[in-house]
Amino acid sequence: MVKNSEHLLVLPLSNSSGKPAAVYDDSGLTYYRLPPSSFPIRKAISILLALFITVLLSGHYFDLVPRLASEINSRIFFSESQQFWGPYTPYYPVEEYQQPPNGCSITQASTLLQRHGARYPTSSASKRIQKSLQKLLNASKYVDPKLEFLRSYQWHLGVADLVPLGSTQSFHSGAETYHRYSHLVDDHMLPFVRASGGDRVVMSAVNWTAGFADASRQLYHPSVSVIISETETSNNTLKNSMCPNSRASKTEANTWRDIFSASIVDRLNTAAVGAEILSQDIPELMSLCAFETVSEEKESQFCDLFSLQEFQAYEHYQDLQKYYMTGYGNPLGRVQGVGYVNELLARLQGRPVEDHTQTNSTLDSSPITFPLDRTVYADFSHDDEMVAIYSALGLFPQTHPPSPTEVSPQSTWVVSRLVPFSGRMITEKMQCFEAGIPRDFIRILINDEIQPLAFCGAGDGLCGLEAFVDSQIYARCNGDGDFEKCFLE
Repeated sequence: MVKNSEHLLVLPLSNSSGKPAAVYDDSGLTYYRLPPSSFPIRKAISILLALFITVLLSGHYFDLVPRLASEINSRIFFSESQQFWGPYTPYYPVEEYQQPPNGCSITQASTLLQRHGARYPTSSASKRIQKSLQKLLNASKYVDPKLEFLRSYQWHLGVADLVPLGSTQSFHSGAETYHRYSHLVDDHMLPFVRASGGDRVVMSAVNWTAGFADASRQLYHPSVSVIISETETSNNTLKNSMCPNSRASKTEANTWRDIFSASIVDRLNTAAVGAEILSQDIPELMSLCAFETVSEEKESQFCDLFSLQEFQAYEHYQDLQKYYMTGYGNPLGRVQGVGYVNELLARLQGRPVEDHTQTNSTLDSSPITFPLDRTVYADFSHDDEMVAIYSALGLFPQTHPPSPTEVSPQSTWVVSRLVPFSGRMITEKMQCFEAGIPRDFIRILINDEIQPLAFCGAGDGLCGLEAFVDSQIYARCNGDGDFEKCFLE
């Protein structure tokens, strides 16, 4: 018998009269519960399923017999430089997954928090890239054979949508979750899945559920249960959109950009006569290497224009960008992850959410839209929000900000390892026996790398549940006054 979970979509809507058809109301935001037949994403899902069936039959991505995602991810290799593409790096496990310590067993895969899969550049990024690219295309002469392909080059990338690789990444993640945590699933205990409302995020969640179902040999069919709107007025713990006073410093990243790009600017202007390339063009052209590669699933010719060392410098540029966007470098960065951390604490303890920041109190107080009794949860989000959540938790602490003038090989703030395309955080709750007495512990993995959690334990990756909760004082105090600063005039 196939097991299905309830399909519930939660979005801000109005009825045909233009007046809100209220089901949930929180701080003036109206939500509408929709049957699957009335929601326009059904069409998109139908298209996706058709593509999925085609891919299955072609055998290009999946075998009919489920395989562990880690085995497949290890073979998604296009370019020597791809682990230095910052947030545009395709997912890879930073370490091999380690089973729980002896005497411990996982009782809850409390939350899989995952970024959407690989995508085309956003609208704003696409405009910047094409502006820089046009300079190369306008060159009167190419003296480097590596640029000859530009003579017939035509722009062909879409905007913001998932690429096929991005769909595959989420499918594999769903399969991996089933293989790893199948002992936590039964007829009455299917994963509870939420997604932020962006199309690429929703489709990543749908692909994840398809992978989970496929790995279970179609026995279990979880569905995307809650979709949270990304409008500016929405309370959304999966999108960093509730701190209007947040200002990301670009000074540090631009300082480093001007340092590492100087020699590249000279080289390209010599190779492409009359191009008039500037420092600010270099990150855009380097990102084109990543976007074309994940789109076409073969190395882009733009990758050949830069050395491995230059991509390592580009990675540091992206590290600085995220650090000052929603990371520790922004005074109002990590507060944007507080709401999600409080939801995580609620799930781990099986207690109602206590939060006065980004959470939607109506949704989070309902056992339908925020159950507290599940063994597997999966949430789908964006990279900037995940960086805020990591920072709010106290992960990847830095004794000093990343240097804007040099790369430190010892740095732990490496964006390609934090939030690559389809990057993920897994929080495992486990029961361990000490002197015959059971105790609850927490373990957090970022892209399968166990985090030391020195702020609540011995630094070996395990924290007692109570110690972990106590350590999250910043979130439990609603950002210690920072959230209010988001709105001060």
